[in-house]
Amino acid sequence: MRSASIILASALLASAASAEPVAVTPPMGWNSWNHFAGKVSDAVIRAQADAMVRSGMSSVGYVYVNIDDTWEGERDAQGVIHPNARFPDMKALADYVHAKGLKLGIYSSPGPKTCAGYEGSYGHEEQDARTYAAWGIDYLKYDLCGLRVLMAKAATPAAAHQMMVEAYERMHAALLKTGRPIVYSLCQYGKDDVWKWGASVGGNLWRTTEDISDSYLSMAAIGFGQIDIERYAGPGHWNDPDMLEVGNGGMNEEEYRTHMSLWALLAAPLLAGNDLATMTPATVALLTNPAVIAIDQDSRGIQGERVWVKGALEVWVKPLAGGSKAVGFFNRSDRARDTEAEVPLGELGLQGRVHGHDVWNNKELGTLPETLTVRIPAHGVVLLTVSPGPGPQSPSQQH
Repeated sequence: MRSASIILASALLASAASAEPVAVTPPMGWNSWNHFAGKVSDAVIRAQADAMVRSGMSSVGYVYVNIDDTWEGERDAQGVIHPNARFPDMKALADYVHAKGLKLGIYSSPGPKTCAGYEGSYGHEEQDARTYAAWGIDYLKYDLCGLRVLMAKAATPAAAHQMMVEAYERMHAALLKTGRPIVYSLCQYGKDDVWKWGASVGGNLWRTTEDISDSYLSMAAIGFGQIDIERYAGPGHWNDPDMLEVGNGGMNEEEYRTHMSLWALLAAPLLAGNDLATMTPATVALLTNPAVIAIDQDSRGIQGERVWVKGALEVWVKPLAGGSKAVGFFNRSDRARDTEAEVPLGELGLQGRVHGHDVWNNKELGTLPETLTVRIPAHGVVLLTVSPGPGPQSPSQQH
């Protein structure tokens, strides 16, 4: 396997070959699959673009409006892919999205068929890339599904792996050839430690797990499972623990706050998966908290890591630009009452006097004691930013 430094060099070369760098920070936007699945349409995409602007999401960094599977129609006699009847004019849709200051994403597979059984790009990579560029597409999610059938016929696991790598390389080369900057998202569920080679095939982000679902158990298993892969993430190439479920209704507000906090600490792509047109104010507030987004989008591009565990309690730390750090205190227990944790800051790598700020409550905490007492709701989080020095004093050192 390639070293992290070689991967970084490959990613930088890939960015240099395209018209302009993409995914310098984790991509932010929306994807149709979690909420709409096979019911996505031109009207749905326009409504989501409208809502992204109206809600203020676009003003805090959400920009990609991504069409997932089931948009595909048939290929014509020349092999050119056309959208189905639910998308009468993809170029006009892209123009509509672009006019709002947003960008349009699309979906395909390196196999003959997509996950839902629609036309994939196998054997048509350059043709499809040209079509996407002509439409004005800015983001491609490339889903392994359809290629698995062919990989299963390979003589050895090594041959199947090579088939997969070459398929992703072909589409990357085709995208570069168009000259249009298109974010390249590898969706292959973490197979064969994709974080070790994803950047070398041009990936700007790569899924590290199977699909997320709108439940605490699914979200927690995925989010807290992002262990020992942080060194593979950075500007232009990101580990992707899948889309956000915030606002879809399967979790309570504490759990969705945990979801947002953990994804921000992981420097994960923030791709909302709810219906933006019917969001509650509470959902908008969760998705658009500027301090949480700043943690995710920090210019250093460092993925946070778990530094402390005690029973159901975990602490994750992400270094930030300017010498500060984001620190998430998580309670994975489902006990109804709050859990109180006493956490020695020295065990978190925080030495000397540090000043704390409560991110979700926008509250200054002053100089933190050497052992911090933190009260964390069931399935909840306390998210702080900490910086060297005393800072303003707070009347209480408990949170």
